Amino acid sequence: MKTALGAKALLVSIALTTLTGCSMTDAKDSGSLPTAGTSTSKEAAQTVKKVSSEIYDLIGIKGKASNSGAGVTECGDKDPEKYFQVFHPWSFTPASPEQLGDVMVKLKEELPKHGWKVVEFGPDTSKNKNVRLTADNDKKKHSVKIWHYAKRNPPKLSLMVVSGCYQVPEGEKVQRF
Repeated sequence: MKTALGAKALLVSIALTTLTGCSMTDAKDSGSLPTAGTSTSKEAAQTVKKVSSEIYDLIGIKGKASNSGAGVTECGDKDPEKYFQVFHPWSFTPASPEQLGDVMVKLKEELPKHGWKVVEFGPDTSKNKNVRLTADNDKKKHSVKIWHYAKRNPPKLSLMVVSGCYQVPEGEKVQRF
């Protein structure tokens, strides 16, 4: 059990590092995380789930999304008592595996029509050459990384949506979940 939790924590850490190093434009320098504004942890979690829901709608095929919750993590080297990021890992399994065939190309075309900038698209370095897509939404201050695991049984999409860096309102504390 600890190994599975450790592997998940490592995956989240890698995904957050990969995603938040991208080009959401109001970062002061290339090493800092973009500012997402002021929010409580709960409100930010609702926002990241709303962004995930919008991406789900863009997938546009019948299937089932996992029912995973959002999480809260530290925001780079900023004060962890005042600053945080939220992330929402989830997966999508189509009703029929053939339906996933062109979904990544469709997402590459549709995401920019909804304010997203695709910053990475193509096969990964695994032996299965899973297709991955990374996109940033500067207006929403969120990024998404999507992996298409075509050779899994069943084939599925894995998604990680992550926010920019939030600051809690004056007098509030970061709630971790």
